[in-house]
Order: sequence, then structure tokens, then C-alpha cells
Amino acid sequence: MESYNTTMTYIDDMDYDASAKRLVEALTRDIIVLDGAMGTMIQHEHLTEEDFRGERFAEWDRKLKGCNDVLVLTRPDVIRTIHTGYLEAGARIIETDSFNANAASLADYGLSGYVADINRAAAKIAREAADEFMAAHPGEMCWVAGSVGPSGKSLSMIRELDSEDRDATGWDFLADTFSLQCKSLLEGGVDLLLIETIYDSLNAKAAIWGARRAMERVGRRVPVILSVTLTESGRTLAGQTLEAFVVTVSHCRPLAVGLNCSFGADAMMKYVEALQPYPYAVSVYPNAGLPNAMGEYDETPEKMAAKIEPMLSRGLVNIIGGCCGTTPAHIKAIAALAAKYKPRVIPVVAEEMALAGLEPLIVSPDRNFVNVGERCNVAGSRKFLRLIKEHNFGEAVEIARQQVEAGAQIVDINMDDAMLDSAVEMSSFVSRIGSEPDTARVPFMIDSSHWLTIQEGLKRVQGRPIVNSISLKEGEEKFLDHARYIREMGAAVVVMAFDERGQADTFERRIEVCGRAYRLLVEKAGFRGCDIVFDPNVLAVATGIESHRDYALDFIRSVEWIKRNLPGAKVSGGISNLSFSFRGNNYVRESMHALFLYHAIARGLDMGIVNAAAMMPVDEIPADLREAIDDVLLVRRDDATDRLVDLAAEIKEKAADEKKPAGMSSSGSLPPAKRLEMMLVKGHSDNLPPVLEEVKALLGSAVAVIDGPLMDGMNRVGNLFGEGKLFLPQVVKSARVMKLAVEWLTPYIEEEKKSGGEASSAGRMVIATVKGDVHDIGKNIVGVIMSCNGYDMIDLGVMVPGEDIVAKAIETNADFIGLSGLITPSLEEMCNVARLMESRGMTIPLLIGGATTSALHTAVRIAPCYSGPVIYTRDAAMLPSVAQRFGNPATCQAAVEALHDEQSRLRKEYEQSAVTIIPYNEAMKKAPRLDYHVEIPDIPGITDLQFMVSEVAPLINWRAFLAAWKLDPSLASVADIQGCDHCRAQWLAAVPDEKVNSAAEAMQLIKEARIALQRLERDGIMLKARVALLPAGSRDGDIIYKYDGKRATICTLRQQKPGEHGECLSLSDYVAPVTDDGSLPDFVGLFAVTSGKIEDIIAGYKEAGNHYKAILYQTLADRLAEASTETMHRIVHERLWHTAEKGIRPAVGYPSLPDQSLIFDLDKVIDYASMGITLTESGAMSPAASTSGLIFTHPKSRYFALGKIGDDQLADYARRRSMDVAALAKFLPGHASVALTVKA
Repeated sequence: MESYNTTMTYIDDMDYDASAKRLVEALTRDIIVLDGAMGTMIQHEHLTEEDFRGERFAEWDRKLKGCNDVLVLTRPDVIRTIHTGYLEAGARIIETDSFNANAASLADYGLSGYVADINRAAAKIAREAADEFMAAHPGEMCWVAGSVGPSGKSLSMIRELDSEDRDATGWDFLADTFSLQCKSLLEGGVDLLLIETIYDSLNAKAAIWGARRAMERVGRRVPVILSVTLTESGRTLAGQTLEAFVVTVSHCRPLAVGLNCSFGADAMMKYVEALQPYPYAVSVYPNAGLPNAMGEYDETPEKMAAKIEPMLSRGLVNIIGGCCGTTPAHIKAIAALAAKYKPRVIPVVAEEMALAGLEPLIVSPDRNFVNVGERCNVAGSRKFLRLIKEHNFGEAVEIARQQVEAGAQIVDINMDDAMLDSAVEMSSFVSRIGSEPDTARVPFMIDSSHWLTIQEGLKRVQGRPIVNSISLKEGEEKFLDHARYIREMGAAVVVMAFDERGQADTFERRIEVCGRAYRLLVEKAGFRGCDIVFDPNVLAVATGIESHRDYALDFIRSVEWIKRNLPGAKVSGGISNLSFSFRGNNYVRESMHALFLYHAIARGLDMGIVNAAAMMPVDEIPADLREAIDDVLLVRRDDATDRLVDLAAEIKEKAADEKKPAGMSSSGSLPPAKRLEMMLVKGHSDNLPPVLEEVKALLGSAVAVIDGPLMDGMNRVGNLFGEGKLFLPQVVKSARVMKLAVEWLTPYIEEEKKSGGEASSAGRMVIATVKGDVHDIGKNIVGVIMSCNGYDMIDLGVMVPGEDIVAKAIETNADFIGLSGLITPSLEEMCNVARLMESRGMTIPLLIGGATTSALHTAVRIAPCYSGPVIYTRDAAMLPSVAQRFGNPATCQAAVEALHDEQSRLRKEYEQSAVTIIPYNEAMKKAPRLDYHVEIPDIPGITDLQFMVSEVAPLINWRAFLAAWKLDPSLASVADIQGCDHCRAQWLAAVPDEKVNSAAEAMQLIKEARIALQRLERDGIMLKARVALLPAGSRDGDIIYKYDGKRATICTLRQQKPGEHGECLSLSDYVAPVTDDGSLPDFVGLFAVTSGKIEDIIAGYKEAGNHYKAILYQTLADRLAEASTETMHRIVHERLWHTAEKGIRPAVGYPSLPDQSLIFDLDKVIDYASMGITLTESGAMSPAASTSGLIFTHPKSRYFALGKIGDDQLADYARRRSMDVAALAKFLPGHASVALTVKA
């Protein structure tokens, strides 16, 4: 971060320039109109990639379309016209086209090095437009606001604390880029800075810091307007209330605070009302209503103006304008209304200390006393120190949570220990505690004697914290430097009563040091009195040293003096210091603290660092002890210390415990077994081995650990998942903790087995992807979920022969077998496993799952092969309940009977529907009659393509991604929202209550997926594609193509059930027929796409036992392969084969091309091995995240499902394929018995 340079003029010593003063004056007289949406107007221009590139970036290596900010360099005429349009419509503040012109946002386009150029140009264009307008309209005043957006990086919501790019997304990075942005805007001539669309106040503080440093460097101070965007909950995306946000940013003394985006005008009203008490102008610029189903804004100017009018007529605003979807027409309507009404009168309010976490804390006399929780202090809590040294942040955060729950209104955080890097630990812990809503709702006290540690802590606090502490012991210059930095970071400050002569330990020295510090802070550092807290030094009494006798009384007298003589100042103290003489006697210590607070609060003590869980009511202290303590504190007897020491020696710890209210355990932690269970439920592995060791010692064996807390935890995870209160990503993390725990316990279990001990299990299940199939995402998810429900899972992997599956089940005495498969031949392989189970006399349930499977296919094809129960499981979420029903002797019989009844019904329905198909010869007569206008490819033959991850990522199907994780696919709409994170917050707020938890999980999962995408991009992962555009013609259901001088055939199948237009479709219909002379008049495309090296990353995570990351990358690889296929298809249409229609690209195994054996025919052209793709005997491709198929460009081509075919077509197809019907059965298992409903 740019250092705070005290050699320049301090910003608070600078005055506004003439333009700013005119704006301040105008706000008291008129409602000032702000312009509307820049992005909306740019969209209306329908600019091309070439427009965005211009001459300057003609050869740029990335696409620039969408980077609106770069248009100030490449199409300044467009931006100038937009500014002029808004000025003519009535706007008197226009914003520069620089919303995303920071290094973080421009990095997406490779333009991070152009921050200065873009912002200077943006300011210059707007300045010229404003000056030209004022010259043409004498007497009119207008101003240019430098637009500063939030960037796409949320400092408060960064959870990947150890991510490689943390430095590129942290406070220093953002503060520096905001500073450069603001400096360039100022140099370009802006009149004010508008920090807008704030969704995270930590980002806002970085922008405020950058803006103020920029003003100091340029030597010109301009007003700042801060505009926040809220979710419908009334909080920012990062969780702050509106009131807490205002508190957090008030240190920069903004010209205005307001709201933009998120809502239409009507929904903003209640939040505009909430801004009325604050001493700043109020700005409001809502959207043109809410986006419609297509993400567009369609509220008319008249409707929007009508919704805004109540704000204006009630005198609630000073600045009004428009955000997303607004145009000059909207601004014209708003300006006409604004001219009719008077602006809001900006109130003058009494100064009060206001701090903030996610919620505000007003420290006023009405509050009486503020408890500052003391247990997150490595110097005062041995347990907390141990947890920090072990990096057991989960339990460390729990200590903070318990303090807040017990009544702490501020949490003190101190990492000062000789064996710790206090700056690093402060940074890590504040980041962790700030992401926990239960603790982050209160303000933090950043407590350290190391200046660097204080700085690091301040850079990670979202709200308004308080720093503890600074002092005069290094002189006035250092004191003021530190004080100004703290004020610029938006914090209040605790001042210790130290100076160059040392600690103030008498009444006279205390008031001397505090009075001097107060004058320096108020007169030279810009502090308000109410933001200063003095700690006049709580020192130990009853030590037996005569000079210590008056310490408590002098402190109490100092409190009274400060409150009378230093306006607004607060007083605090570290209360536990008082009783150090009685360490080990908690009851006496807590009694001393209670009585000391009783006296000090009566004199005006505002806050104190205390153990909130150990606060003792004064009236519970026995009379004799109370008298003895008061004698010491108030210096009422010369023998007071001796009497208290004697009385304390008589008090037992048991008496202390009896006096404590229930729940005030000094340990403040859960029993070890319960703690282990909660670690499993929450997916926390910090400090796992010591906890396991402790629990094993308590329970007596490793087996007991598994049977007890680990099984309890797994059962709870399973129940929560079944109830929809826990979601798959969390389950996978819990499973990883379970795996780590079992790995640690395994050596002990082996020893115990020798003496007869064995852990129990809910059941044993053998799972596998069947022979010929390499797809295993679903199977892996099943393994995780069932493990978390207490089942012993034996995962045989992929491409497992049926004989091996059955043998392993018999060998291990398994209770269930689970089969998975994605490709069509897998269906027949599942039948083979069922037959093997029958031949071995097995009776255990057989569970069937995978994309190609269905309840109908299971009932008609697989169940008849096996006399035991054969159960179709639609998804992994239903497996635990299925296994429980069929595995429990009490419910098994009823479950089997219900299953048989249901499958009998399905078979009967299927048999009744079998008459719907028509004979094959009639189906051929119903082929569509199409016209053919052949277009020759620009680049025929074979073309190899490679894609960077960033090229294809925009086309990822996030619905399918979430579906793979068993989350509601509709929640993927959050990934489709274009724009900044406040729009996603609006989406989350609009989610129904019953879906909020899963929606939040979906947001987090997509966030982690995007981090994985960044890793793949950094690693240089390339996705490969190969396309062959070959001469072709059709004949009798075949596609004949020519490659390498030879002709070959792709056989297709035809529907035998007419569709809505009475036609029976075949893919061969989309290729022009072979001519009478035998020539091939048309073209067909063959393609293959693979995710390649991502498979190695997945294998690495599997080997390391990180199932969560393995599944994350597997699901992402599938989506990238599909996105790459779509990218390939677009390139074919745009570059290789310019046709009127893009056409279709059915893949082998898709509903219209179900014969998996065709993959071997395509291999003769594509040569999969040279692409790194291998084929199984069933035609499955490895890596599994690969696709291959055909491309058709006929204007009438469309995707369709083949449906059932008859034996007549099957026999003809076998003849054309030169295969017998039995061989085809493996690749077309549903030929005349089951509808082919393969899922794409």
C-alpha cells in the first residue's frame, strides 16, 4: 500500500477549491440531478469488438468487448455524446466512464497497466463536455464526478486465506490502484469523487484511503460522495446494516452518503428514510425498476419519475439520479420533478462515538458501560495462545463467539507474544473472525504494542474498529503519525497514559499525560473528542508495596477528571490487571473486578476489557469480602491489604464455582468428544490429531472413538443433509475430516483388532463404475454421502468387470452393491452384474444409478435378471434412506414388496405402450422432405484447436454444475448475473426463505469453482478440439463421407414414432442425398473435445485424499469440456464453415445418436490417441471429460430423441453395420424393450 507521507500537506489542513464550494452551496438551495446509466447507453450503441479495440489495441491478445472503460481511449466520441445527452436532459453532475478503471477489474482484459491513461482520458472527456455545456448555457453550473467502482474483489469475503493470489487481492493492492485511479481523475479535472455501488465497506475504506492520498499528492481537495448498494435484507452483500456502513465510512466526512442500484425507487424508500438522521447530504440513484426475465430494465421514464416523487416531495434527498437501465429520457423526467421541490435540510447532530461490526455500536452515556471481551488475548489467556500457536482457528474463533454470546459488545484481539509473528497472526485471525457472523456483528479492538501488527489488523476489519493503543512514550511526532494513520483508516483510538518519562502511575501524572494527548489529537490529528478513549492505567493493588496503595483510587479519580475536562473523551481500562496479586483465586479476582467497575462506572468509566462470561453481580459478593475489597480500592484502612489477603486465603475454589451462574465454566469449551463431533459436522480439521488423542484417552480405544463421536458426527451430517440443512460441498468437507480421523486412528485400530476389538458400521457397500465406463463423479459423491451416514464404503473405481464386483462383495460380506454408469453400453453391463449375482445365489440389494439409468429401464431390463431387490436411485441424496429401509430387517420386507409392486406397474405400463411404434418401412416413408442448399466449408479437412480456460469459461453451464452437486439448478442464475456483486446480493435477497441456505452454498461453491478456474488458467491448462469437415452425402439412412481418398459410412437410426408434424427423423436427413452419379454433394463435420491435463490434477487430489477438491475439479472438467465443445461449434460456424445456420452437434451417446459403438468409426478420422484420448471396449472416452460427435448445418436440423425402435429396424441397422444383433445389444440395450432416453 502507498505509504502515508507526512511530508505532504495533510488533507484535513486543505480547503475545498472554488468548484467544490459552489457545489456545497448549491446543495442547500436545489436538488442536484445526477446523470443516468453509462453502461445502458453504451449498449444502445451496439459497438463491436473493433470499436472497443480501436487502433491502439487492434492487435491486443484478449477480447476487449465489454470493457466499457477502454472506450475513453478507443471511442471517445461515443462517451462524449453520452455525457452531452445527459447534460441536455437536465443532469448537473455527470460521472466519468471509469467505474471499472482499476487494476483489479482491468486485469480481466490485460489492461491493468492502463489505469492512469484511462482515468485521465475519462475525466478529460467529461470535463470538456461539462465546460462546453456551461459555455453554451451561461449561468448554469455543472460538475464532473470521478466514478470509482468497488472492483470485483471483496476484501471482507475472501475465504481462501492461503490462496496464491492473496497479495493481488488484498488491501494494499486495492488501496494503491484506487489511489492511482483517483489521482488520474483529479489530474484530468474532476470536481468530486463518487465512490459508488459499495457492497463491502472494507473495499470502500481502501477507496477512501486511496482518494485522500491522491488529493494530498495532487494538492487539491475535492468532495467525496459514498453510495452503497444493499440487498433486500437491508444489508450489504458483505453483511453490514446500512447504519453500520454509515458509521464505518464517516471518518472521511463525505459530502453525501446515499444509495444506488439494487432496487427500483419504490423499494429504496425505507432505506432513504434511514439516512435522514445523518449530517451528510443524501444521494439516491435507483435502477429503472427491477430487471425482467431477460435481465433488462423496462421501467419507463414516467413510471420511474412517479416512484421517485415521494422522496422529493417529502424533502428526503439532496442529489437524485439514475442507475442501471436509465437513459437521458429518464433523467429528463426526474429533472423536471426535482425542479419543483426543495432539497433536504442537512441536520446538525451531536457528536457521539460510533463503532461498527456488521451492526453499529453507539457508545453514549445511555449505554452506561461497554464490555470489551478480553479472552482473545495471547498474553491473558494461555488457552487462546495455545490455539493460535497450533493454528487451531476454529476453536479460537469459538472463544470469541462465546464472549459475544456472554455479553461482550467489543472483542479485543491481541497477538503480542515473543514466539509469534504478531502481524501475521493478527491478519489471519481477524480475517477468520470477520467471516463469522456471530462474532463479526460486534466491533473489534485491534490491540498491540507493535505498530505493524496494528496496521495489518486495520487492513482486515470491515467495520469501524478501535485501536488499542498509542502513547506519547516515543514523542509527539511519532504519536501524531500513528494517530493520523489510525484516523485515516477509520478507527477510534485508545491512548495509554504513557509519555517520554514513562508510565503515569499517580493521579497528577495521569491527568497531565491525558490532557496533553487530547490537545494534540484534537488540534493536530483531526480527531473528534468522542473518538478518543483514554486508558489511565489500571494497575495491581494489594501487592504489599506501599507505592501501589493508591493505584485504584487514583484511576477512579482520573476517570472523573477526564470526563469533566476533556469534552467527548471516553475512558477504558484493562480490568484484570487490578487483581494480579490474587492469581489462582478466581472468585476473589472477579469480586475485585466487579466492585472496581461499580465505583469507576459511577465516575464515568465508559468501557473496560473484561471477561464477559465472568462478570459477577456486586450484590452476590459476601458482605465481609465486599468490605475488605472496598477498603483496598478506596484506601480506607492502613491494614486493608493484609485483611484482604487473609480473607482470600480462606476462600476455596469450590465456593467460587458455587457463586458462578450456570454455564460460566472457566474453560468455556465443549467436552473433547463433543468437540470432535462438532469438528466433523463443520468440516474443520484444524488441530485434529491432538483432539483425537484426547478423546481416545478418555474413551479407552480407537474403536470407541469411531463408534462414539465420529459415528455420532457422521449420523448428524447425514441427518442434516437429508433434511436439506447441509449441502453436498459441506458434506464432502465433513467426509474429508472423517477420512483424516480414520487414517490417524487406523494404526491403533489394527492393534485393537488383534485383541478382538472392531468398529461398528451401519453397513458395508461395494460401489463401482461398470466395465467399459470411466465416469465416476456420481459414484464418488455416493461414497462421500454414505460414508457420512456411517457406511463402510468399498470403492472399486471405474471400468470394473462384473466378476470383480461380485467377488469383492462376497469376499467382504457386503450388504449392498452400487453400480454407476453414464454411457449406453453400461446399461447392458449392469444387467450382466445382476445375472452374476443371481448365479452366485446372492440376495443383497443392488443399487442402480447414473445418467443413462432410469426407473423404467431398471424395472424392465435389470430387475428381471436378479431375484433380489434392484433399486433405481435417482440421486445420491436418496441413498441413505433407501439403504436404511432395505438394510433394516424390520422394514426390509415391506420395502421389497413395495418395490416389486412399483416395478410390476412400470413393466405393465411399458408393455401397454409398446404398440405405439410403426413399422420401419413406413417410418422411412415419413422422413422429412427437405431442400438442400449446400455451402462449402472455408477450411475443409482437419483443423486442430486449443482453448485457454478463460476463453471457454463464459460458456460454462452452471445449472449442470450445480445439479452434479445435488443443488437446485435454478440457483445457477446467480452465475449468469452480469455486473458487480451487488446484483448477486439482490438475487440472494430475493431467494425464498426455504432456499436461502442452499442459495448461499451455491454462491460459495461457484465462487470456489471460479478460484479453481483461475488456478487452471495460471497452470496453462489447454482444452483441445479437433474438427474434420468432410465431403458427404446420405443414402438409405447412412451418411457416406470421404476422408483420405476413401469413402466410409456412419449409420444412423430413424424414429419409429411420428412426431408432432407426422415425421420420423434421422440425422441422415440433414445431409443432401448422394447424387445419381455417386458424387457427394454436401459436407458433414466430425469432432472431438477433451479437457486433457485436468485429469492429472484430479488424480493428484484423489491420491492426497482430498475428495472435495477432486469432485470440484471433476465437475468443472465436465462443464469445461461442454463449454469447449460449444466454443468449437461457434468457431466452425464463424470461421471454418460459414453457413446460414449454426446447426447442431449431437454427440455419440446422445438421444439422436445412441449407438456408442460409432465412436470406433469416428476414431478412424479423429485419431483420439493423438489427442490424448483412450477408448474402452464399450466406447467410453478417457479423460471422462471428453465429447465426440457430428456437426450438421442444415437450416432445419434440430436435436431430437430417437425413442423406441423395432426389431425390423434393428435387423436392418445390424446389416448396415456389418454386426450381428447380439453384438449390437451391448451398445443399444433398449433396442425393442426400453425407450432410449440417454441424457445429454
